[in-house]
Amino acid sequence: MALHEEKHTNGHLPNGNLSKPIASHRPKDARTDPRRWRLLDERGRQTWHYLKSEEEVKSWPQSVADKYFLGLSTDLPPLARADTPLASAQNAITYFSQLQLPPGNWGCEYGGPLFLLPGLVIAWYVTETPIPEHISIEIRRYLFSRQHPVDGGWGLHIEGECTVFGTAMNYIVLRLLGASEEDDRMIKARGMLHKLGGAVNGPHWAKFWLSVLGCMEWDAVNPVPPELWLLPDWVPIAPYRWWIHIRQVFLPMSYIASRGFKYPLTPLTRQLREELYCQPYSSINFVSHRNSISSADNYHPKSMLLNTMNVLLVNVWNPYLRTNYIRRRGEAWTFDLIQRENENTDFASVGPVSGAMNLLACYIHDGHDSPSVDRHRQRMHDFLWMKDEGMLMNGTNGVQTWDTAFLIQAVVEAGFAKDPQWRPMLIKALEFLDDQQIRENCREQEICYRQRRKGAWAFSTREQGYTVSDCTSEALKSVILLQRLPGFPELVSAERIKDAIDTLLTMQNRSGGFASYEPIRGSRYLEYLNAAEVFGRIMIEYDYPECTTAVVTALSLFTKEQDPLYRKDEIKRTVDRAVSWILKDQRPDGSWYGSWGICFSYAGMFALESLASVGRYYRNDRNVARACQFFLDRQMVDGGWGESYKSCTLGVYTQHAKSQVVQTCWVIIGLLEAQYPEREPIEAAVKMIMSRQQQDGSWEQEAIEGVFNKSWYRPPDPGSPFNASTTELGEI
Repeated sequence: MALHEEKHTNGHLPNGNLSKPIASHRPKDARTDPRRWRLLDERGRQTWHYLKSEEEVKSWPQSVADKYFLGLSTDLPPLARADTPLASAQNAITYFSQLQLPPGNWGCEYGGPLFLLPGLVIAWYVTETPIPEHISIEIRRYLFSRQHPVDGGWGLHIEGECTVFGTAMNYIVLRLLGASEEDDRMIKARGMLHKLGGAVNGPHWAKFWLSVLGCMEWDAVNPVPPELWLLPDWVPIAPYRWWIHIRQVFLPMSYIASRGFKYPLTPLTRQLREELYCQPYSSINFVSHRNSISSADNYHPKSMLLNTMNVLLVNVWNPYLRTNYIRRRGEAWTFDLIQRENENTDFASVGPVSGAMNLLACYIHDGHDSPSVDRHRQRMHDFLWMKDEGMLMNGTNGVQTWDTAFLIQAVVEAGFAKDPQWRPMLIKALEFLDDQQIRENCREQEICYRQRRKGAWAFSTREQGYTVSDCTSEALKSVILLQRLPGFPELVSAERIKDAIDTLLTMQNRSGGFASYEPIRGSRYLEYLNAAEVFGRIMIEYDYPECTTAVVTALSLFTKEQDPLYRKDEIKRTVDRAVSWILKDQRPDGSWYGSWGICFSYAGMFALESLASVGRYYRNDRNVARACQFFLDRQMVDGGWGESYKSCTLGVYTQHAKSQVVQTCWVIIGLLEAQYPEREPIEAAVKMIMSRQQQDGSWEQEAIEGVFNKSWYRPPDPGSPFNASTTELGEI
């Protein structure tokens, strides 16, 4: 039964009015049996399954990895306490090897954002997709566990302050999944939402989903006309020039908005209309709220240019110039591009936000029981992740290739790759990278704005199919490092390695730096058209020290270890230009700003690695010396380093209250790459790292490590402390 057909018999307090005393009502939360959950990994595609019968439980035992992710005891024996850095690294690999999945990769939670589940659950609801009870239970449990303990709302991410986006959308999820409006936690959430001004003060993406659900009028949503996709690529604002994620979100969004899809009212959504606002729904002038937004949500305020364009679109283009012919052409072309995305990713989509929207677009165009809708329904489970707190939604369909590549490098750098004990694990990891290399370009890739991908590796899986510069580089380095060692098979041929090199050489920007999915195509002035409001730096690609370093080190390793003659002049020019950009990007204080991790620690590690690969060290390079001093000036009293996620939003190094194992390892890797000569600060850091290692060889998870678009955060994964610590400890 689809959840929208369930009966909700409880009364409700209109508008969350807290002026009258109410009886506390907090039912005991249901939860599933964690011993019945299993992670299925099919060539990297990871989906969680709940076993219903004892027979199933017996025939499919829980793995160590299952238990780890679910927060259960792994029952692994304690290891001898390490008394040297190398012994500590040995304990770490002993533990982490137990988490390897059958295809050879490692899995992890890639959550953190709290705006992902709402799109999925609303898409399920309006497409009448049945939601299994065990999934409904665990999503509710996760959201309640992540509810702000004081304010009662939800933020953009798990460590953020309450926002309209987070509070309104997750409140809706809980109601759609059966939570009672009389639950005291829901009453508190409603109160917080109304304190923020109600759902009319949500950002653009929230208003889009509210309109789809039938809980807001489309008049409140600023336009995203599908006719934009009819613009030639040479036009400065054409979608061709946008960053891939914003392009793929606004593509189905524009199609759905143009079709004006609104799910028919049900008793529940009719009730939600009264719960989400500070006044009766019928009295709201939605047109007047197109630009209403809470200050808590307005991270990137709309520019005057964007506001002017919206006024012209609403008052001139739509009523007078937008003919039915133009509208139909725009809708037809955007849906054609959606179909191409489905083909190029086997319906996996580039991410969960666009994935949920693509599901809805196919439902509108193809119908309830169409093959495209059915395949999207299957694929949405690729983004769901089960943990001890419940079920969340990952920011991608995983990080399989990325984590596996770094695991290989960590083992090699620590000196363990030649040990026969670890050869089976490493061969399985190599087999996974062999399987995941993308072998062909997209059909008519220029039409669907795609970058060359033959020979590349994606962030997650081959099926997802998006070239990423640093993922390709790190996977390529891992393959070369292993295949040069005695006893390892040559699975990835020399020609396929050259395919990867050929792709990387297409990705350098005019500046000399490298971006993520594709070279920069648009001007930074496009940020004046950023309509998302809750994210910064999302309209175009940017140069990144992390991506640039990955490419520099991959090209350098290829030339030194694989083929010194292949395209050697082009590779040299590419590396020289990239290193020049890295030096220019360094700040006067010696630091680099990181865009994919937190923040100066992360970028500094990569930058120092790239400079070391071309012979620039502490002893012979002032830039490297300044970078080392930047780190040394911020070492904490216990010997470690700790950086807050606020560095990413503030743009300056912000100390965490406590040192962090992973960031300490990043800094030490950078110092070791730079060949910093003093041992004392490095040894103090190593002692701190070793002191926090658990008896089974693992490290406990600490603060969040990842960030992108300045305000999208993710918590650490099990690979981060292992990969960083093993690399660093093995080199001491």
